[in-house]
Amino acid sequence: MREVFHQSLEDVQSRLVEISELVTVAIDKATRAFGSSDVALAEEVIDADLIIDQKTVELDELAIEILARQQPVARDLRIVVSALRVSASLERMGDIAEHIAQLTRMRFPERAVPKGLKSTFSKMGQLDVEAARLLTELLRTIDLTITDRIRDLDDKIDDLHVSVFEKVLSDSWEGEASATVDATLASRYHERFADHAVSIGKKMIYLATGDWASHGEAFEEAQAANA
Repeated sequence: MREVFHQSLEDVQSRLVEISELVTVAIDKATRAFGSSDVALAEEVIDADLIIDQKTVELDELAIEILARQQPVARDLRIVVSALRVSASLERMGDIAEHIAQLTRMRFPERAVPKGLKSTFSKMGQLDVEAARLLTELLRTIDLTITDRIRDLDDKIDDLHVSVFEKVLSDSWEGEASATVDATLASRYHERFADHAVSIGKKMIYLATGDWASHGEAFEEAQAANA
């Protein structure tokens, strides 16, 4: 019976990794579509979000079934509860990738990236994709050192997010109202995507330590526990 239970927990982890991989593909395609006004690529992201949503529902149903049938305790319970919380964040990340793709589709055949901000959004997109790839690695390996790397990427994206607002609020900004809206929305989407990656990292630290302590404290505890 315990063997079946642990196989179920392994299934939960593998499904989280699968969803994270799909999210990585989605944000990669969405940011490339946004930068190049590739509406066909944007449509792929929008269509694929349904798959992410469905796989998230299936994972949640599995986790709820484990809770009902196995009544796990201690670390096993943390695994299931954390999986439910992580899946919710992954689903939201997929939605954000879809929102970026929708901006591309909405402005087509015009460019969605406002003039003067192309390089900024290109960099934000690259950083989001890198964060998503690291997140998949984190979910696969439970290597908590990866959370620091994700947090560093988030800091860089936050700086770029601030620079976008400084640009559109400056006296030199000549963009129309639609360009201002697009810039602020797109920047917010990129920033929130990375925030969710950081949030999942914190959830993985909780899984390893059982404590919602600060990042540094929790990481030290995890290292001590694995020593």
